[in-house]
Amino acid sequence: MAEDRGETDRPRHSDRPRPSGEPRLLVGAPAVVPPPRSRARRLFPRLVAAVTALCAIVVLVQGHTALPFERIVTIEAKMASKADYFEDPEVQRLLIRHGFRVHITRLGSRDIATQHYDGDDVVFPSGQPAADLITRKRAAEGYPTTAYRPFVSPIVLGTYREYAETLQDAGIATPLPGAPAGQKPLYYALNMEKFLQATADGVRWDGLRISRHRLHNGNKVLAQTSDICEANSAGTYLGLVSYVWNHGNIPQNPAEATRFADRIRLLLNDQGMPSSEKNETYVSAEGKSIAPIAVIYEHQFLAHQIATRADTGHVDSERVLLYPSARFVTEPQLIALTPDGDRLGRLITTDRALQQRAMELGFRVRDAEGAEATSDELTRFLRERNIQVPVLSADDTKAVLPRLDLLERMIESVGDCAPVSQSAADGDAP
Repeated sequence: MAEDRGETDRPRHSDRPRPSGEPRLLVGAPAVVPPPRSRARRLFPRLVAAVTALCAIVVLVQGHTALPFERIVTIEAKMASKADYFEDPEVQRLLIRHGFRVHITRLGSRDIATQHYDGDDVVFPSGQPAADLITRKRAAEGYPTTAYRPFVSPIVLGTYREYAETLQDAGIATPLPGAPAGQKPLYYALNMEKFLQATADGVRWDGLRISRHRLHNGNKVLAQTSDICEANSAGTYLGLVSYVWNHGNIPQNPAEATRFADRIRLLLNDQGMPSSEKNETYVSAEGKSIAPIAVIYEHQFLAHQIATRADTGHVDSERVLLYPSARFVTEPQLIALTPDGDRLGRLITTDRALQQRAMELGFRVRDAEGAEATSDELTRFLRERNIQVPVLSADDTKAVLPRLDLLERMIESVGDCAPVSQSAADGDAP
């Protein structure tokens, strides 16, 4: 009977008829099988990933960051003080946008002229004498070069207000006009003949009564330079001093060059051991006690004031410039040694954004045609930031440097420097 059926008589799951295609489960409760996903649902995660990647590319492009598939050329370069320009983050960003990255080895300008250039794309000394040494050296070796002159910068003397006002009291310096209302002057004209005479006479700062400006300094009145055996600024200042001390004359032959160097040796060598980069000392907190007057470039001072104004809302009124009455404007030259270096040279002399950034770093930028440097934009830029614009007298004398081989002879004599190759130094005046 039905009620008497044993366990073996009960129907089993395995004995029940199954619909065609139903999976057979041997243990446990029947599983819930999810319905198959549609094609759209299967593709959705891939679509999200693709959109995310596209958004990342858009962000990179808007930020001018190089895309993975762009070719970035690394330029190998030896540079002096103008490496400051290429180390600026904004300049680096603009160069990356054009496919360039610049790897810099820092050397003094004259030191660059003594190097070998295997593997280098460009060299960038800070002035024409070293540039001429390099181009003549390369020509003698049978290698062509192309020089680019993107901007210029005068040689100046950086000092501190107490020292400038002490020189003003002594009739050696005169404030230049144009200081914005409520600001003390940032620029002074320096009578080079009187200044060098004070150095030659051994006049000391205490003797000029610097104590009236709440300072004491028993050192001699003189300007300190970077190492004359390495730096263009020091070699140029030597030529400027020689020009003034010899009443506007320059040596005409090796014997005169040696005699001129002997006359000015003490004017330059009393500074003690020179450092490699005077501007670093000048803008440091200890600069006033280490080097009260330092030979630097105008753009370095202006860059410092522009950055100070941006960071603090006011200029650094403690630091000021002395413009020598005999002026000399340096013309740094980027010398291209390879096709990639040539492309970089053309770019920095023609690209509007890179020229704008050079001006924002204090340089007097040449126009896109490579003609004379224009100061109009720099003037406007400084005035917009309420920074005094240097207005130089048209009566100031432009110093003339000796012929390259004679300047080299003077540098070697004054600084006891190792000579550069004779083939590079020989030639006409720069």
